[in-house]
Amino acid sequence: MVAFALRIGELGARVGLSPDVLRAWERRYGLLHPARSPAGQRLYGPDDEARVRRVLELVAQGVGTASAARLALAETSEPARPGGDAPRPEAYASRLRAAIDTLDDAGADAAIDGLLAAYGLDAVVRGALLPVLAAVGEAWERGELTVAHEHFASSVIGGRMRALGRGWNQGAGPRAVLACPPGERHDLGLLAFGLLLRARGWRITFLGADAPADAIARAADDLRPALVVLACARGRPLARATRPLAAVAAAHRVAIGGAAATPARARAMAAVLLDDDPVAAADAVTAAGRRGALAPR
Repeated sequence: MVAFALRIGELGARVGLSPDVLRAWERRYGLLHPARSPAGQRLYGPDDEARVRRVLELVAQGVGTASAARLALAETSEPARPGGDAPRPEAYASRLRAAIDTLDDAGADAAIDGLLAAYGLDAVVRGALLPVLAAVGEAWERGELTVAHEHFASSVIGGRMRALGRGWNQGAGPRAVLACPPGERHDLGLLAFGLLLRARGWRITFLGADAPADAIARAADDLRPALVVLACARGRPLARATRPLAAVAAAHRVAIGGAAATPARARAMAAVLLDDDPVAAADAVTAAGRRGALAPR
């Protein structure tokens, strides 16, 4: 139970904001968490007031409203403990995003540490790391964040994921060669997918971003992997490389994923189209390997 329950006009009078502004903050940022009266009216409590006042304080210090709302939510959102009823990697994701907004590397590392300590890799990747990277990229495109924020997010999150991938070429499981085609410089989604495969017993050979088509072909010919995975976020690099990569697919089993991967491009390359959900995609190719459907050609 809340100590008091206010209608939105009453809350606005206490904090000095109009109901329209409060409704906008609730809708855009999820800042307010109203309860419902028996008659269905929204009622706001002390936690809602505290978050609004914190946003106003941060805005007065020069922080943008959107960033201030994320910071206020992160400060008051307690992640569930391991073994709790409702694991919430989103709470750590909120803290990670707030740290990125303020270029706080220590805060970002602490949020990632909390994620890795509390949750499995599937939840960390699907529920936090990839959504945060996507949100930062979208905010940059809208002009809400600078290119410095995008590079900072890629450096912090990418660095931690690369550290998790140390030694992932070892073992006795099936091998996957992972690469981005020529011209594609964003490889963090592919890196995350490699971690998910590794957690399922695969050995990973990671060629990374902007890999020449002939280098991909040579690696596949030398290693004879169970699968070659190509990831691309933009259509032009994948379109330009379709012909040479189709030659790779003629000799090896190839799967494509990322925003630029479409059924038409998969057909043109004779490749498998991966699920948009990286966890579902990792499960699917692992299941196919166990059925023997990924035996080297």
